[in-house]
Amino acid sequence: MASYPPGKCCGVGVKHEGTAEGEVKTLGGVRTYLTYPKDKSTHNAILILTDVMGMDSINVQLIADQFAANGYFTAIPDLFNGNVVPMNPPADFDIMKWLGTEMPHVPAVDPIVEAVIKDLRGNYGVKRLGSAGYCFGAKYVCRWLKGGKLDVGYVAHPSFVNAEELEGIEGPLSIAAAETDSIFPAEKRHESEKILEKHTVPYQINLFSDVEHGFAVRCDLSKKRQKFAKEQAFCQAVSWFDEYLQDDGAAA
Repeated sequence: MASYPPGKCCGVGVKHEGTAEGEVKTLGGVRTYLTYPKDKSTHNAILILTDVMGMDSINVQLIADQFAANGYFTAIPDLFNGNVVPMNPPADFDIMKWLGTEMPHVPAVDPIVEAVIKDLRGNYGVKRLGSAGYCFGAKYVCRWLKGGKLDVGYVAHPSFVNAEELEGIEGPLSIAAAETDSIFPAEKRHESEKILEKHTVPYQINLFSDVEHGFAVRCDLSKKRQKFAKEQAFCQAVSWFDEYLQDDGAAA
């Protein structure tokens, strides 16, 4: 494994304030949050694959709007058919039970990703498609980072990624990691580094101090160091997509 399965920390966080600017439509039969850049172009797009709190979380919708503000048509599919983990669940909440017995549709995540990619590249005219995966969603960025599917990947505090999935990527991958993270601890980070060192694709791993698993989506923005890390992790993603997702960067 290049990262461990989700744990209790995957549901812990702070709800952020703001008003989402996008709209919810159906892509490939999947409820999907869509938000457009100022010029309404869909040529360069980002597919956000969420953590276990899903597409209706205001936190991830605000991130999508930020990608749109930086020029990217952005989509967030509902990976869980609305059956999500609530923010800060009760102490006795069993996330592995939720993944296994209460979510028999988890094996359907791949078909959901495939259907949305097909619709984006078909009906929406997307030419270059990147993906940002947070926690749970990182696994599927790695699984679909292949020719004709996803062109460029970015993941933050990944979970559930196995070594074979990381070895199998065919496009540039950027990783934002937390200093304190029982799901993606130092040994898993180093394992990932060794895998990527042997690869031919561009890669990047940034480590942020003073933050924990989930910081890129649901950190406490009232805490200066956490806010800075979240903002820098987002800038990392935008810089990565600007370099490798734009048409000029594709040939690099």
